[in-house]
Amino acid sequence: MKTHNTIYIGKYPCSLAYLGARPTIAVLSLLIFLFFGCTDFVEVDPPKNILVAETVFDQPATVESALANLYHDMREQGMVSGGTGLTTGLGIYADELEYYGNNADFSQIYLHGVHAGNNTILGWWRQAYHIIYSANDIIKGVELSDSLTEEEKNRFKGQSLFVRAYIHSLLTQLFGNVPYITTTAYQENNQVSRMPEDQVMEHIIRDLEEASDLLSDFGGLSDERVLPDHYAVKALLARMYLYAENWEEADAKATELIAAFILEPDLDKVFLKGSPETIWQLKAGNSPRNTREATQFIIQAIPGQNYALSENLMSNFEEGDQRWDHWVGSMSDTENTTTLYYPFKYKADLNEEESVEYSIVFRLAEQYLIRAEARLRSGDVNGARSDLDAIRNRAGLADMAEAGENTLMDAIVHERRIELFAERGHRWFDLKRTGMAGQIMSQAKANWKDTDVLFPIPESELETNPNLAPQNNGY
Repeated sequence: MKTHNTIYIGKYPCSLAYLGARPTIAVLSLLIFLFFGCTDFVEVDPPKNILVAETVFDQPATVESALANLYHDMREQGMVSGGTGLTTGLGIYADELEYYGNNADFSQIYLHGVHAGNNTILGWWRQAYHIIYSANDIIKGVELSDSLTEEEKNRFKGQSLFVRAYIHSLLTQLFGNVPYITTTAYQENNQVSRMPEDQVMEHIIRDLEEASDLLSDFGGLSDERVLPDHYAVKALLARMYLYAENWEEADAKATELIAAFILEPDLDKVFLKGSPETIWQLKAGNSPRNTREATQFIIQAIPGQNYALSENLMSNFEEGDQRWDHWVGSMSDTENTTTLYYPFKYKADLNEEESVEYSIVFRLAEQYLIRAEARLRSGDVNGARSDLDAIRNRAGLADMAEAGENTLMDAIVHERRIELFAERGHRWFDLKRTGMAGQIMSQAKANWKDTDVLFPIPESELETNPNLAPQNNGY
């Protein structure tokens, strides 16, 4: 008799389980295909033999395939990347991008009229917990394995803990209090409650600190920086310590990365796949070969565009800022009456024959800005100004003049806005964490409400699991 053991977060399946005790070869082959997916982008071949669930975690190659599937999912779907990820979604939610498309869910986001039934928001939530479940499944599998070496176990568990922490870090920034899922037990997950945001942050940092220890001897299997190693863990730790206002630890982690990497001096090469300042990036598979960012942002014709830079953002570039010349593109209509500007950090077409750009998740410039803020908050004004100048000088701008702490803090916020524009929601997260969202967004968006600092918990999730209540205010 067949049994169906489907794992859920709320109402949505997170993993396929086995079908019965003696599945056919065809069913096993299908399950292996579904479990591992299109995962060649980290140059790890999927398993070619027939495996049952109990043996998946006995061979390094199969675990690497399972991890590769997580990176594939992050690149192709959900909030990390994909067609409706945070780069575009939060770009139009904040004051970075204008939206010209006709997607109803994205129009709600752009106009600050988000409903709890918004399918894009549901997709972010659903895909996030799917990835978290998969990471937990790998952690459980490698811990129980009798065949993997201790070094392999450390590497696989460390990478999975990093993924789990990273996805939770995005969830809590979007939704506030969220469940922190550390198990594959569907009975528990189907009745889970939301955890206060500060406790979620504690769990994130705890996972990352463990991952850092586990990956301390792992230098990465690829010089393309497509596998998360201890440097990627430290990059996220530095960000989380900054968000948690632990200035000393944020400074320390950023310092370690600044000592290990260098800023790419040529602005046209910062987003190439071989950039020396890239800490971790998502590599495209056989198709697409380059980034979704380039495809989404580069305007080929007017009309026909989905996104363009906002006047608000463009007006904040300083005169002589070389990032305008190298990271901003433009397109005019055939009558030359309308010119729109777009993010041009990624320049390679999706279908070019050669992969020249990958989608960067962490890069060194953010670490300079993290350390600048951490140092300023700790009273080290000169150190903060020095870090800020490193980013300004690379952009062709002069050193910051001596200034008081408030002026310097404003300069750091400004520099983060310009340096990190159109990169996975940095602008929105900065407005939210610094308490500036209401002041700025009430001027930028006609429908702004103070409760818009959080997105709604998806309506269908609340219906399926009442323990997720109450709904966020305003929805």
